[in-house]
Amino acid sequence: MSESAGGGALGVIFSVAFFRGLDPAEVVRRFSRGTDSGQESDFGGLNDKAYEFVSKTDGGDGGGYVGVFQAGEWCVAIEPHGWMGTLHKVETELSRGCEVLAVTRHDYAEHSFEYVIDGTIVTGYRLLNPCARYGCDPDRLNGFMLELGMGLDRPEDEAAWDASWEDNYFTAVPRGFALAAKVTGVPFTADMLERPMLVGSITDS
Repeated sequence: MSESAGGGALGVIFSVAFFRGLDPAEVVRRFSRGTDSGQESDFGGLNDKAYEFVSKTDGGDGGGYVGVFQAGEWCVAIEPHGWMGTLHKVETELSRGCEVLAVTRHDYAEHSFEYVIDGTIVTGYRLLNPCARYGCDPDRLNGFMLELGMGLDRPEDEAAWDASWEDNYFTAVPRGFALAAKVTGVPFTADMLERPMLVGSITDS
């Protein structure tokens, strides 16, 4: 999932969140703030609903729908055209009593990584800038990040900033998903889009 690959079937704006401690129906309920427990569908059905929502709202409110399925100990929640999984005001509610890790690709704004446990951001960063981490334990994942070749030290001058930006530009999104796989043990692969899923609406208010 590099910049040049365009995100494949998910395009250039999407979010994927991993939940441990909830089942798929509860994940859908949390995204919908209790109004929706989801309907069985596939990625095509999810994508159609998201596309219709984006067409009606001009894209400013995300994709409006999420598809969720179980993957080992974690649930995977996919938001085509969306980014709710990495919004601070949303993720703190989504993570109540559980563990959530989310990655957003957004080519027209910022790519983001958030790791949240029971309403508290443990560590997060913008994918293009791994040296600027935040949260209650911003260095928690440093070992994994170094294994993936991320530069964690703040560049000392403009030339170093430029070199860091160049290094991260094409690798930021793949490294973000590789980091998610390190933490969760669940690699996000293209064939996951072929799985049956529960599809429900997203309520952001």
